[in-house]
Amino acid sequence: MQLPSLYPGTIRRRYKRFLADVTLADGREVVAHCPNTGAMTSCWAPGVPVQVSHSDNPRRKLAWTLERIDMGGGWIGVHTGRVNGVVAEGIELGRVPELAGYPQLRPEHRYHAPGLPASRLDLYLSGSPRLRDALVEVKNTTLLSADGERLLFPDAVSERGRKHLEVLMYAVRQGLRGVMIFALNRPEGTRFAPADEVDPAYGETLRRAAAAGIELLALRLAHTDTGIRVAHRVPLWLDADD
Repeated sequence: MQLPSLYPGTIRRRYKRFLADVTLADGREVVAHCPNTGAMTSCWAPGVPVQVSHSDNPRRKLAWTLERIDMGGGWIGVHTGRVNGVVAEGIELGRVPELAGYPQLRPEHRYHAPGLPASRLDLYLSGSPRLRDALVEVKNTTLLSADGERLLFPDAVSERGRKHLEVLMYAVRQGLRGVMIFALNRPEGTRFAPADEVDPAYGETLRRAAAAGIELLALRLAHTDTGIRVAHRVPLWLDADD
């Protein structure tokens, strides 16, 4: 995925969840929209390098958007709105072999599981004469463990994330494929694991989902100077005692 033009700067603070004060390389002080609802733990600190994009849309309250942050190991993608498109592009280009063979890919697919609120799943894959249709949910994953070995999800208690797993489990019982993709949006870490210390209920639900036939994929996203792409699969570790 090609990103819009990026402007370097440093972040001074993040506040009210969706706002970040950034000093641009030319000395200007701007308030940037922070399109990330998570805690962003391990993803930012005052004074670290960032890149922001700019919009000329007069309807926007904030012209600047926080795109990525460098904590010393390389770019971390904190714009969660980019991730679904990156993964969809990777599937269409054949970079996710586990999801190859579908001629049709539809984003934002509405699906209702009885007993749960109607949900929008990120991707719906269909049209294959030999493969079951697939519901795919994508989670931007940026929390790095203290030892630097694991990338973890979620970075805050996620009732919505648990609901998505329940919906996927229902879909599998109805004969569909249910796929959960953890998009590892930073270069550090050698494996994925659920963040049991943050949300033990999510970890328990994820393990139950895996046992129920949900397919779990951890995909590394690679940042270039001008974009983001799916790079390769990374091992998952679900053992709570590991």
